[in-house]
Amino acid sequence: MPTTRKAITISMPPKMAEQVRQVMEDEGRTMSELIREALRQYMDARERQQRGRHQRAEARTDDQE
Repeated sequence: MPTTRKAITISMPPKMAEQVRQVMEDEGRTMSELIREALRQYMDARERQQRGRHQRAEARTDDQE
């Protein structure tokens, strides 16, 4: 039976780990939920940045024609 999840190990500074633990407690969420959400937001922001760079490059090309 194939697995639907892949476990990974991360490290972080103790202060950050304590902040994450506090958020977990405050929000009643797991570490995995918080890390997945953070990565989704990062990847969405990265995709928006890449689209913006691509659009600016196209605009410069159009201006030069």
